[in-house]
Amino acid sequence: MTFTLPPLPYAYDALGQYMSKETLEYHHDKHHQAYVTNGNNALKGTEWEGKSLEEIVKGSFGKNPAVFNNAGQHYNHIHFWSWMKPNGGGTKLPGKLEKKINEDLGGFEKFKTDFQAAGVGQFGSGWCWLQVKNGKLEISKTPNGENPLVHGATPILGCDVWEHSYYIDYRNRRPDYLKAFVENLVNWDYVESLFEKA
Repeated sequence: MTFTLPPLPYAYDALGQYMSKETLEYHHDKHHQAYVTNGNNALKGTEWEGKSLEEIVKGSFGKNPAVFNNAGQHYNHIHFWSWMKPNGGGTKLPGKLEKKINEDLGGFEKFKTDFQAAGVGQFGSGWCWLQVKNGKLEISKTPNGENPLVHGATPILGCDVWEHSYYIDYRNRRPDYLKAFVENLVNWDYVESLFEKA
């Protein structure tokens, strides 16, 4: 499979004050494009040529850092753009997902606190996640381009805490960025669609 950069599912200025046009232009057009370009180059001649993105991510983990890092970040970012939408966030969640968050994570407010804490607590670059593992929702964090797929889980929501994701808009205020992400950007319908599949 050849990696290609998907278009953003909204205009560059659609996320307003929470994620600026400049951030999206740099993050999508430069950073994500680099993962696509470098990933395609790293894949050439390897056993993962022609495999699906999920197979490449799982198969190359711990074996081929060049393939894994770029494939992992390509996977993470494809979803990251869809995990956000204009006028997202809020506390009105799709019913089944809300019920599951209440059951497994102690309610929405606790989820929000714990998810943001995972992102703040990730030392250096990485991601924080809402994942499904063995039928249960969990919150986790991973370094660099790692994601829950390589730990036997399915990510249904992730927030990028690499500095390029927030530094233009928030400088070093990662907690403010995570708060804005959960409260104003999350596309809960997309999260639910992944939850249904998981």
